Amino acid sequence: MTIKIQRLINVAMVLISWLTLPLLGSRNIKRFLPASILIVLIDGFSIQIGKKQKWWVFYNKPKSYLFGEFPFSIGPFFVSSMWTLKWTYGNFKKFILLNAIINGIFAFPVANLARKFRYYRLVRLNNLQFFLNFISKAFLLYGIQYLFDQKGKIKF
Repeated sequence: MTIKIQRLINVAMVLISWLTLPLLGSRNIKRFLPASILIVLIDGFSIQIGKKQKWWVFYNKPKSYLFGEFPFSIGPFFVSSMWTLKWTYGNFKKFILLNAIINGIFAFPVANLARKFRYYRLVRLNNLQFFLNFISKAFLLYGIQYLFDQKGKIKF
């Protein structure tokens, strides 16, 4: 895959994700935005560890965060965090099940397609470990949202 095609995919991935945000409604965006931003920041730290440990590698250079992992974080990961919270928050079992489905699709068929099309490949992680990396963030996301909701209920 050429760098131009990879960049086009990155831009499309972010734009398509963000174009769904108005469908969430302003009330849901306001409610779930802080937790989603925080989980993306936590994901950024996880990505730095993953890059250093060579958990994965992107085929095309430069090995810049902006052209590799960043579009996934601010596009599908960020937006799907808000959608998942909107659809399932308040029902933890449903939340984890939906996250398991979404993360399973990303960790198995999408990761395999990415390797086949020479977009990125897993190096020191297998698909199951990649999945577990993502699903662990789902627990954090739910907990963070819970804390934000509790903060709003506490009156000083």
